[in-house]
Amino acid sequence: MGIPVQQEAPAPDAGTSTRTVTRPGDRVFAGLSRGSGILLLVIMAAIAVFLTTRAVSAISKDHGNFLTTFEWNANATPAVFGIAVLLYGTVVSSIVAMVLAVPIAIGIALFITHYAPRRLAGPLAYIIDLLAAVPSIVYGLWGALFLVPHMEGTTAWLDQYFGWTVIFDQSNPGTAPRNLFTVGILLAIMILPIITNVSREVFRQVPLAHEEAALALGATRWEVIRMSVLPFARSGIISASMLGLGRALGETMAVATVLSSSDVLSLHLLDPGGGTFAANIASHYGEATGLGLNALIASGLVLFVITLVVNGAARVIIARRKEYSGANA
Repeated sequence: MGIPVQQEAPAPDAGTSTRTVTRPGDRVFAGLSRGSGILLLVIMAAIAVFLTTRAVSAISKDHGNFLTTFEWNANATPAVFGIAVLLYGTVVSSIVAMVLAVPIAIGIALFITHYAPRRLAGPLAYIIDLLAAVPSIVYGLWGALFLVPHMEGTTAWLDQYFGWTVIFDQSNPGTAPRNLFTVGILLAIMILPIITNVSREVFRQVPLAHEEAALALGATRWEVIRMSVLPFARSGIISASMLGLGRALGETMAVATVLSSSDVLSLHLLDPGGGTFAANIASHYGEATGLGLNALIASGLVLFVITLVVNGAARVIIARRKEYSGANA
């Protein structure tokens, strides 16, 4: 009985070349994808050129320092306007919103994915999704008619016990709390659904084998989350936070409805006044003409640059943290 001999396949001839056959549908899809990417870059470049051109025209006629002037009076003769108050208000209100929203959003997402029973997790996730669909003006009306009156006791308590920090010192006790702190709370409520939904989906992508391995080693549920879930989802949490920050930076009508805008820059968050880029544009756009309109566009350019810087910083952070993610395991 002979032993079968396995014959090797003949080696391909050096003169022949492998040819990849591309179907027409693949070529069409590749062309559409490439064209979409190029179109996006063209649109971004067109926006940048438009904003820069109009901004340079306005800043050249500004009789104040565009970066350090507190006053915004672009329709005066001579025109004097600056972004110092707007930049401060935009950054501070966004920071307050992020400090309040991110921990709560991550906690809600962890509760839905790892603690809540299925009968409760489904409706709770649905309610969070509905909050993301509420229009900005509705949040603004709720903030002006409900949140502001109910913030008086909170601001008085913060002034009494934390006024020594200067940040929570109220210069004029008893005034309506139409301040950056109230705006920050409203923005936190508005960005909470975005951060929660994205974080929830990221937590669901954690490999079940990682969690089961930690449980098999005797880890508690919190230790499983700390050692397996959070490291794996770190990049996703950062991305979710940046999405929320983007909305907080550009929110318009809700801020304009709640905040008592002024040209005063104060370190006291509980004092009325201040402003943001988006709210200032919404408030002055209806009466702006000529130079005033170009001045608003110049402030919009600054907000555009801030958004690009924030997104770029987020990409850098995610790229540096990628090696620590469980996605590469």
